[in-house]
Amino acid sequence: MHIVTVLERLNTWFDAAERVSVAASGGVDSTTLAIMAHRRLGMGCKVFHSVSPAVPPVASERLAEIAKREGWLYEVVNTGEFDDPEYLANPVNRCFFCKKNLYGTLAPLADGVLLSGTNLDDLSDYRPGLQAADRYAVRHPYVEVGVDKTGVRALASALGFEDLSELPAAPCLSSRVETGIPVEPKALRLIDAVERHIAEM
Repeated sequence: MHIVTVLERLNTWFDAAERVSVAASGGVDSTTLAIMAHRRLGMGCKVFHSVSPAVPPVASERLAEIAKREGWLYEVVNTGEFDDPEYLANPVNRCFFCKKNLYGTLAPLADGVLLSGTNLDDLSDYRPGLQAADRYAVRHPYVEVGVDKTGVRALASALGFEDLSELPAAPCLSSRVETGIPVEPKALRLIDAVERHIAEM
């Protein structure tokens, strides 16, 4: 899809929604969505970011910098998945429990429609978190207007965030732990430190 069409479709989507709240992880998809939504809706857009041991600090730092630069209504929350035994047990559907805690926390705080950065390509993967999104009526603008991962990266670049558009995929730190092995904050801190070291080599 041509980038002009992507911009037009998303702007039309945001105009119809009028007020939105974006759940932003600090990755390419949700961060780009937040930038686009805020530029279209201004104070009609709120952005929420969850901090936890599973979120790479660099993602939180990047998002905070963009929030300040863009002038977002921005709130950092603790969604409590590390107090959830079902999440900590690290089952095959761990992402469901993560997103259940995330959206369960954000739903009462959200102004307008709660949004995720899920894109069209994500639908071809196993994404138990989408079941949790359905529970809380979370909407996925990229999916609804037909934007895939390539389109999201092109959008980030068109919005002036070339560095963001080139970021590698970065799932949460808990995804590095083999299914069935309990998730522990200490282990995630070690994983993050190792990955940072490798990235700097």
